[in-house]
Amino acid sequence: MPLLILLLTIAFAASTLWVPDFGGFEPNRFPIPQNEPAVQPAGYAFAIWGVIYLWLLVSAGFGLFKHRQAPEWADMRPALAVSLAVGAIWLPAAVLSPVLATVLIWAMLIPALIALFRAPVSDATWASLPIGLYAGWLSAASCVAIGLLLAGYGVLGDVPTAILMIAIASVLACVIQTRLNRAPTYGIAVIWAFVGIMFAAPPIVGIVAFTGMAAVALATLRAAVAMGRQA
Repeated sequence: MPLLILLLTIAFAASTLWVPDFGGFEPNRFPIPQNEPAVQPAGYAFAIWGVIYLWLLVSAGFGLFKHRQAPEWADMRPALAVSLAVGAIWLPAAVLSPVLATVLIWAMLIPALIALFRAPVSDATWASLPIGLYAGWLSAASCVAIGLLLAGYGVLGDVPTAILMIAIASVLACVIQTRLNRAPTYGIAVIWAFVGIMFAAPPIVGIVAFTGMAAVALATLRAAVAMGRQA
């Protein structure tokens, strides 16, 4: 399983070779083109993927060579493997179909969260922290994807959709970060997504994003303090 995790992580990171400049769904893939959707972070926010890929690769290598048979690492690996396997095909799917990509990103998120909650408390730098950053960004991205579908298929207007999905993402992130009570990188990734939205969206959406960011930041700070006490 440790070797499989490393291979899947490599495949996940290598998927960017197929779609090197991905910055969101193609606007014309929707019945109502999503040229500047209020729910989507600015392009620079997607740079977090570079950190996620690199940290997951180092984590996988560390787990293979240092914790190959460690039982505390074994618990998280099956769920993480599922998430990475789906992730390896996500970018090509996102180019083809926003609907398929939305289904797949939730299929990535759920096992990623399971892996995060099962990640060992020890060696957090190479286990729970990189998975936390990964799962946190997926949490935000999953809500953004649904928001794009709602607006792109005319279920709700652009701004109402953004407000709704930012509120849902905020509640989801606060609940998860509070229940987890460690791995503050989870909340940091969500905060980064909100920053990307805040400076690219209309003012009312920016205010909602700032409010959500503040709530997630509080939960993240508490998790960081709790994690420091556990160390």
